[in-house]
Amino acid sequence: MLNLINLNLVVSTMQLTIVLIITAAVFLFFIVLAIIKMYKLKAENKRLLDSDAFKFDVDESYKDFTEGHLYDNK
Repeated sequence: MLNLINLNLVVSTMQLTIVLIITAAVFLFFIVLAIIKMYKLKAENKRLLDSDAFKFDVDESYKDFTEGHLYDNK
């Protein structure tokens, strides 16, 4: 009786291989999907940064910030 139960619980190597291949294929699909999405987002980010919305003149001259009330000007 115990031997019969053990035979029913044993998974064949072929079944295990099929399950592992299917699992690997699903994960590979999601990885490829994530990589494609990453490149699309990167291209959109570059396009948005190159647009006129982010092109503005930045005043890079030095501004003295020590005149504030938090600094002791003696």
